[in-house]
Amino acid sequence: MVVFCLLSIEILTIMKIAITGKGGVGKTTISALLSYIFASEGKKVIAVDADPDANLAQALGIAREQLETIKSIAEMAELVEERTGAKPGSIGGIFKINPKVDDIPDDFGYKVNGIKLLVMGKSKTAAAGCYCPENALLRRLLKHLIVERDEVVIVDMEAGIEHLTRGTAEGVDAFIVVVEPGQRSLQTASAVKNLARELGVKKVFVIGNKVRNEEDIMFIKNSLRDMEFIGSMRFDNAITEADIKGLPSHKASRESIYEAMNIKKTLEMRV
Repeated sequence: MVVFCLLSIEILTIMKIAITGKGGVGKTTISALLSYIFASEGKKVIAVDADPDANLAQALGIAREQLETIKSIAEMAELVEERTGAKPGSIGGIFKINPKVDDIPDDFGYKVNGIKLLVMGKSKTAAAGCYCPENALLRRLLKHLIVERDEVVIVDMEAGIEHLTRGTAEGVDAFIVVVEPGQRSLQTASAVKNLARELGVKKVFVIGNKVRNEEDIMFIKNSLRDMEFIGSMRFDNAITEADIKGLPSHKASRESIYEAMNIKKTLEMRV
């Protein structure tokens, strides 16, 4: 009986989390902090930078001199062609839509502080709405990470979830929208909620970031519709200073780590 209980707890903590929000709200900082906390507990963690404006690597603590060496999966032309059978950037034609991806996390991930980082990147032709080889590989890889892996997976996404398929979205344990006190940020949260509902997601959680006082928290809570508020992080100059100095988010301030830990605990009780 004791063994069963321990196993049950372990299963519950193998979470798949997608984090999104309007640009500049701090979703990358929160993604990095949650990744660090899970890894500090001894969990195997894969952090996925799925935002074209990729900066999760620095937030996790990868040194400046290494940042320029990091290449996104979408930029690996030989890998894309090998796995899909088509050259990157090609539109139409025939290519594999279910390529082999299970070895990519181990072979192409960057390890930092016990975390495995994967930078997805974006295909050059994605803006045209194409279903090109790069997109086929990225979508298959994202589905593999969320649905088929047994690690904690935290995905730092752009402001929306349109690039997720229904099958992938259904494997996510928690969709989290990071908001700051402001109408535009909350409008993004509402849009994400609607997209998530179309993909069969029943619950969308909200984290308030850069809050200054209780009034900011109440403003966010009172503006939510069918979304659950699971915590907040105060406005902290130390986070900005860490960004300027190129330091990882977990070294910015103890208060931020404590706040992120409380958010994690609340999330684990809700999913």
